[in-house]
Amino acid sequence: MIWLSWRQFRPQALVAGCVLAGLAILLLSTGFGVAHLYHDSGLPGCPDTRACQHALFVFSNELRGSIYEFVFYLSIALIYLAPALIGAFWGAPLVAREAETGTLRLAWSQSVSRSRWLLVKVAMLGLTAMAVAGLLSLMLYLWSQTAYKAGKYASAHGPSGLSITRLSPLLFGTNGIAPIGYAAFAFAVGLAAGVLIKRTLPAMAVTLAVLALVLVGWPALVRSHLIPPVHTTSILRGPNIAGLGISGSQKMTVFVGADKPGAWVISDQAVNAAGQQYSGRPPRACLSKSFNGCTKAILALGLKQAISYEPASRYWALQGSETGAYLLFAVALAGACTLRIRRRRLA
Repeated sequence: MIWLSWRQFRPQALVAGCVLAGLAILLLSTGFGVAHLYHDSGLPGCPDTRACQHALFVFSNELRGSIYEFVFYLSIALIYLAPALIGAFWGAPLVAREAETGTLRLAWSQSVSRSRWLLVKVAMLGLTAMAVAGLLSLMLYLWSQTAYKAGKYASAHGPSGLSITRLSPLLFGTNGIAPIGYAAFAFAVGLAAGVLIKRTLPAMAVTLAVLALVLVGWPALVRSHLIPPVHTTSILRGPNIAGLGISGSQKMTVFVGADKPGAWVISDQAVNAAGQQYSGRPPRACLSKSFNGCTKAILALGLKQAISYEPASRYWALQGSETGAYLLFAVALAGACTLRIRRRRLA
């Protein structure tokens, strides 16, 4: 049974191997260049804050618009795309293709039970999918170490135009162990779609649609609730005022910036005494475009800064919670598919 499953799976395994090899060559050939830029910028061991800020600007400007930035975002896109393709091209056809061609009647009438037939295939393809996602994540993590180090310098020495943290919604799902859980979940979604629909192309389309919804909705609707975020409220200070927004109805919104190095800031607002986001008439000093006068007038309003965030120290706790949730859903879907297949009639 294992040999037969491997024979059927060889084309997919070959494609996955070629993708991994191609990305490894690309990252290896450009990784030395990124490391060279990092060391030449003067960031390692910069003597003081001013020197570090200058080095950060140099490094970020060298990266912006370069081949290294392209490789970085290409790798991120590939890590997000890989589980979706695994679900659509590995998970969805697993049962749907057999049902379409009628070979299920032959497979299920042999000495191998339905449960074993499905278990071997799911274990082989599912574990391979998790391994592929884990390797993609590991390669990007090793390549981007210099960028993460620069991001830590940026957090410690003020704004630089370079903001890279592993907890950011864009990067969180591409590093650590989260891609492994997402790959398992994507494969299980494809499997469930194939079992229910029994047609390969419709099952693939449904799989991609479901995974797209999860990819977009999960960070905002689920991830921030896996571990309750930290909420803080403090007096609004001048350095934290990031900008103003004045509408045509003469309502002013104060935009603020949180000083939370490495954290994932979920919400950051200037609020009034009642805890509601401030939206009032702008002070006269702000209409006259006097920066210092406007800042003083805003501070005189007695506003506070309310921040909701996940601190950097919770990175691995969030990774474990998210991966565990994905794996739990994957096991539940696989179990439901097993029960449905065991009860399905051959005709």
